[in-house]
Amino acid sequence: MIKAVFKGCAAYFEAYEIISRLKLWKFFAIPMLISLVVFLLIVFVSYAFSDPVGSYIASFWTWDFGKETFNTISRVFSGLLIVLIGFITFKHIVMALSAPFMGPISKKIEDDFRGVVSQVKTTSSSGLLRRGIKISSRNLFRELLLSIPILLLGFIPVIGLFSAILLFLMQAYFAGFGNMDYTLERYFSYQKSILFVKKNRGVAIGNGLVFMLFLLIPFIGVILVLPFSVTAATIATVKLMNED
Repeated sequence: MIKAVFKGCAAYFEAYEIISRLKLWKFFAIPMLISLVVFLLIVFVSYAFSDPVGSYIASFWTWDFGKETFNTISRVFSGLLIVLIGFITFKHIVMALSAPFMGPISKKIEDDFRGVVSQVKTTSSSGLLRRGIKISSRNLFRELLLSIPILLLGFIPVIGLFSAILLFLMQAYFAGFGNMDYTLERYFSYQKSILFVKKNRGVAIGNGLVFMLFLLIPFIGVILVLPFSVTAATIATVKLMNED
């Protein structure tokens, strides 16, 4: 597993050279714009809802004793919850909306990597969008379902440290999943793609770890994350298919 994680991370070292050599920056322009717009929208919504959500949670404590403590905990929890949901939804919305553009870019990278133009049947833009929405919706539901209990565990001393690591790794897995599917959709059905990623979850986590680290870079991270992560995921996924 650890070796596979490093494989997923290492593919990023090849990404910049491939993007520059194939002159792909112009093809990434719209996905980068989508990423920026979605990010700004989520920041605005998160800011607008943070106080109301905290106040709503605090309203459940009707007693006078401990009210201030509960109010503080409510504000902290609501802030963490909104940031978490924002991170999760950002990934999946951007990946779904970018699918019509990422599929062709992924194919260009694969053709260059293999040294031959692949004759595999290409999917239409509408088909790529439907596939992207289907994959992202599935992953979004599962990630939210698992994240909330892990976040609650974070309030338990000692266990909180491990829950934060687990939360980060889980988000990385689903991010890598989405990036890998831009290549997998040319070869596998929806169900077979899920099985492929599960089998190679270490590579997905490795790709997603760097994806998540990009998002921690103020502003510029949300713009550059897709070009680098999708290029790296394509390289890693093609290598995996060659091995199989």
